[in-house]
Amino acid sequence: MIAAGLAFLVLGDSYSIGEGVAERDRWPAQLAVALRSHGDAIDDPRYIARTGWTTDELSAGIDAAEAASPLSPPYRLVSLQIGVNDQYRGRPVSEFRPQFTRLLERAIRYAGGDASHVFVLSIPDWGRTPFARAQGRDAAQVTREIDAYNSATAEICAAHHVPWLDITDLTRTPQGGNDVVDDGLHPSPAMYSAWVERILDNG
Repeated sequence: MIAAGLAFLVLGDSYSIGEGVAERDRWPAQLAVALRSHGDAIDDPRYIARTGWTTDELSAGIDAAEAASPLSPPYRLVSLQIGVNDQYRGRPVSEFRPQFTRLLERAIRYAGGDASHVFVLSIPDWGRTPFARAQGRDAAQVTREIDAYNSATAEICAAHHVPWLDITDLTRTPQGGNDVVDDGLHPSPAMYSAWVERILDNG
């Protein structure tokens, strides 16, 4: 999946930009450093991601980014992680699936049509976090909904021959659920490091 190259495009939401952590501690930034340490040429990531974005908002964000500064594909590595805000807002998976599919197909185009240079990360289970407990959220319900979303993305990725990497289990342990920044919701640098290890182990 991960090959020597240059440009790295990151598409997503708060998990991709590392809400609450320094830029160097975001998982894409950590991944780029790790790849370079293994001798793989990769640029620092270009992000099209924002806290709170849903699938349709990410699509609009990509449109805006293209209008402001051409993305200039092909990228040697494109990541996509999206869907948690669709789930949080109570949107049905049936609405999410076609929107995610269009984003994935767009990601493949940015990789020059090479699906092996694209990867998708699963959605973390935020229902185990202090934020969810403070809101009185039903952790079991959040888990069921996250599982449904992740099942959909895994199926769509398989159909498009895109690697799908499961990091959700890392957020479901008692330690993982509490390994967050001060907002009680978003992962800590250490948790992002665990995601990078998972990516490299499967790359």
